Amino acid sequence: MSLQFINAEKRIHDTVIFSSFDLSITGGKIVAIYSSVNVREQLINLLLGKTILSHGELRMKENGKQQIGYFFLHDGLYERLSIEDMLKFTKRLYDSTMSVNDALVTVQLDAKRSVKTKNLSYSEKKRVQLACLLMQETSIYIFEEPDQNIDLESKRILLGIFQQLKQQNNSVFILTGNLESAITAADEVFRLDENGLHPIHTSSDAEVDASSESEESINTAESVLPVRFEKIPTKVNEKIVLFDPPEIDYVESNEGQSFLHIQGESFPSTSTLNDLEARLLPFGFFRCHRSYIVNLQKVREVITWTRNSYSLVLDNKDKSTIPLSKSKMVELKDMLGL
Repeated sequence: MSLQFINAEKRIHDTVIFSSFDLSITGGKIVAIYSSVNVREQLINLLLGKTILSHGELRMKENGKQQIGYFFLHDGLYERLSIEDMLKFTKRLYDSTMSVNDALVTVQLDAKRSVKTKNLSYSEKKRVQLACLLMQETSIYIFEEPDQNIDLESKRILLGIFQQLKQQNNSVFILTGNLESAITAADEVFRLDENGLHPIHTSSDAEVDASSESEESINTAESVLPVRFEKIPTKVNEKIVLFDPPEIDYVESNEGQSFLHIQGESFPSTSTLNDLEARLLPFGFFRCHRSYIVNLQKVREVITWTRNSYSLVLDNKDKSTIPLSKSKMVELKDMLGL
């Protein structure tokens, strides 16, 4: 009951979609991969058998039988059927032992069982899709952008089902372009791109508190050498997310709150902009404006708008534009030897 990528690599002509990586998703684990749309589409096509790896191996069978259920971004429901009829059809199709009533209760749609799917909201349709998936009773569940555009109640139901599948020792594999969604739902989160697979480190508040207590007890017992901590913490829901400095595009301060901007997403930081400046300086970051710190390795262009107005354009997917103050322009020119 596992899904394994072994030295998996995908290239299209001369373009590397993702470099060689190893990953094993076993029963009782929720694993998420955070990636671009292109990488995500290639992974789904590989899992469906529509394409093959350029190098390596993909294993996803148990006892010689493929047991995988898919939750695609597009629901694929029969809109002329009622919710109940849709589930009855799915039950017969997969010879499921799960009752239609149990499925309806799980996704909290028992009160709407007679409503045709075409008359449901988008979030309700996703819940029907989720109920149909549960009726397949597979061992491995693949989710493509499972919480995209759904309401809070549907998201709560979805997260509850993830935990239910985990407790039943099933494998859950989430593919998403939303890092916050990945961190909220999964036990382990990875970023996959042309440079390979990289873990995104997270920990719960309880783990952080326990770690702090442990460190305090150690410090009172003996003198220790200072350790340089090279990760920048942010908080997403109840999890602490740790980012490597090179991952950060820029840092912005807005109404006293600092935000890390990473691949088009924003994450709040508990540190002040001054504290972050001191920590990030050794990694090539530059205070370009009173409200901004930029990763100079990500800067592609310096634009002069007027005699006193400048901007930095970053080499990221959004081509972010960061203000550069006049005094910092002089300092930057000195740094660059201009």
